[in-house]
Amino acid sequence: MNAPLAKPRLTTSAMIASIAAEGQRTKAAPFGNALVELARQRPDIVGMSADLAKYTDLHLFAQAFPERFFQMGMAEQLLMGAAGGMAKEGFTPFVTTYAVFASRRAYDFIHQVIAEEHLNVKIACALPGLTTGYGPSHQATEDIAIFRGVPGLTIIDPCDALDTEQAVTAMAEHQGPVYMRLLRGKVPLVLDEYDYRFELGKAKLLRDGRDVLVISSGIMTMRALEVAQALAADNIGVAVLHTPTIKPLDEEAVIREARRSGRLVVVAENHSAVGGLGEAVAGTLLRAGVAPAFRQVALPDAFLDAGALPTLHERYGISAQAMAASIKSWLR
Repeated sequence: MNAPLAKPRLTTSAMIASIAAEGQRTKAAPFGNALVELARQRPDIVGMSADLAKYTDLHLFAQAFPERFFQMGMAEQLLMGAAGGMAKEGFTPFVTTYAVFASRRAYDFIHQVIAEEHLNVKIACALPGLTTGYGPSHQATEDIAIFRGVPGLTIIDPCDALDTEQAVTAMAEHQGPVYMRLLRGKVPLVLDEYDYRFELGKAKLLRDGRDVLVISSGIMTMRALEVAQALAADNIGVAVLHTPTIKPLDEEAVIREARRSGRLVVVAENHSAVGGLGEAVAGTLLRAGVAPAFRQVALPDAFLDAGALPTLHERYGISAQAMAASIKSWLR
């Protein structure tokens, strides 16, 4: 009898690895490259970071426009305050750091300096949700919950490289502050197969299905599409409504799709079950008097473990395999 094949040993690099699966199509640094191209036509755009340009793909902007790049050092509050000042002088700052630092360390400066005065600052933050294995100090599992309550702050959670590229232009054209969860490095490319175009404040129905409606954002839209294909083999029809803009939420699309009778509604998010897309959708449906069967695929209200990303995604139920198993159990 042959011994079972051993699983490949995961190295430390798997804690910070790309979210792309092996063999999946990717695009390098979509945010950084899109910003460089946009800045060629927009001299008002400046780049600012807190010692993390290399790790947020903003180093590409710094190389292309050194005179328009400002390295603020490890001082996130100063970074946000200075960005507000630049915006008051007529510039459009694109500011990068890690999501944990923007949401936890610099929240008051974003709230008071930027959002209260409705300044034209665009904040793009890497390592959103469970996209790093370095434990709670780096896992921004509550950033959307923290920022959803800030009046006038637009929140974007892109799915892939195409979403990210197109969101950069939309952010620059939008008047007012924006927070985007940033996918960096080699980012998966999936939405080009769905005739997709990012529109600020608009959800997109990527595929239809009679049994389940998945409302998702960020990398969970990619997972939802994988799950829909897998469950089709079991004759389970899964619709996927991608909501890249968390705030303002496309309530019309959410209500329209959830109102179709007989479907289980599942909200999938790379975020805590508390205060994110799930609760935004639930509140929208209740206020509209729409009450479908409702479930969440989300991270628990807990401090998560450190470890390799594939292991953690499976442990906390946001891998495609775990998500498919949950949906099948809810349909029984």
